[in-house]
Amino acid sequence: MKSKINAFMKEIEERNGHEPEFMQAVQEVAETVIPYIVSQDIYHGKNILMRMVEPERAVSFRVSWVDDDGEICVNRGYRIQMNSAIGPYKGGLRFHPTVNMSILKFLAFEQVFKNSLTTLPMGGGKGGSDFDPKGKSDSEIMRFCQSFMTELYRHIGPNTDVPAGDIGVGGREIGYLYGMYKRLKNEFTGVLTGKGMSWGGSLIRPEATGYGTVYFADSMLKTRNDSMKGKTVLVSGSGNVAQYATEKATQLGAKVVTLSDSSGYIYDADGIDAEKLAFVMELKNIKRGRISEYVKKYPTAKFTKGKTPWHEKCDVAMPCATQNEVDGDDAKALLSNGCFVVSEGANMPSNLEAVHAFLKAKILYAPGKASNAGGVATSGLEMSQNSLRMNWTREEVDGKLKEIMKNIHDACIKYGKEEDGYVDYVRGANIAGFVKVADAMLAQGVV
Repeated sequence: MKSKINAFMKEIEERNGHEPEFMQAVQEVAETVIPYIVSQDIYHGKNILMRMVEPERAVSFRVSWVDDDGEICVNRGYRIQMNSAIGPYKGGLRFHPTVNMSILKFLAFEQVFKNSLTTLPMGGGKGGSDFDPKGKSDSEIMRFCQSFMTELYRHIGPNTDVPAGDIGVGGREIGYLYGMYKRLKNEFTGVLTGKGMSWGGSLIRPEATGYGTVYFADSMLKTRNDSMKGKTVLVSGSGNVAQYATEKATQLGAKVVTLSDSSGYIYDADGIDAEKLAFVMELKNIKRGRISEYVKKYPTAKFTKGKTPWHEKCDVAMPCATQNEVDGDDAKALLSNGCFVVSEGANMPSNLEAVHAFLKAKILYAPGKASNAGGVATSGLEMSQNSLRMNWTREEVDGKLKEIMKNIHDACIKYGKEEDGYVDYVRGANIAGFVKVADAMLAQGVV
């Protein structure tokens, strides 16, 4: 079996060896899915995984825009349309200086499995730009978004490709992008998700990824007759996902003690309660400040510069910042400090060494494609509301989100439960996500 996996990865490397993040994502899936393919006559010999690894379409374009000083700036824009076997392409737009083809291909590939797990009719895609919104004025961000959409609009649509937000793309950016799309196409359709409530958005969409990450952790704990109540939790990041993971974990009786950004992390032994979280939300969402300012407001907390929080003691860890933020040494530190639950809020935040360490220790470990699927699930619910021209209540959307996360957890157990009762959520998520897409691809012929 190892030889089959190595042969597959060698072929992938010949085409994509210059794209390390994408190679890492494919390797993680190949290790669990290829043995399953070999055991199933319906998939064996059909080259399904190779077809899933190759994007259906990858678009790269120039984005020229004018800054406040009148200078013409040039950025790169991208849209990766990975797989549309079960529905229109669906996935976020990321505006960050690190954005490149490798990162977007890894995100789009993960999105295929994640969207399949939700059971909603959505294919996988991802896009963005190396534009950095930090330090830019609202006018500059508006001009960039408008220029970006003058090219992107040719490739998207409510039944073709429905982008959403991601790092660097929040409600403000979605608004500017949607305004230009509407102007160019002369139509009001549900082509973007994450919209404002007054113009087609869904309740709890901002909260959904963080909430879903906590719901999934709680579901894993229930398999051991346990719950989030009384648990000490490490959360990384301080943006949207981290904020609402903190909120929901606190509501379920846990104590969140860390948050972070690119400058370092804060540790508050007393816990980040609702009042402290409100301060963080204002600091990050309105003032766009640094997390280090937390200790000025709450001096009993400490700030550690240039580090991640993974060497602190905890029961539960929720990486909610970015890819590969947890390495092998971090994983060892978490395990030695008592962590027995890891629920990923970010996309691929643990590298392969860390993943293998978690699985070897047989802790409750949920990969992002399962545990952070709540965001895209609620985006799918927003698409449904747009198509129906109606809005659901907060309780209705939250109820549907809980049900979707429970279904994802059940699917992971179905394909990931081992003979000794341990659930390998990585294998479970990968195979469950693969099966739905693979069956659709087989039914549609060689496309």
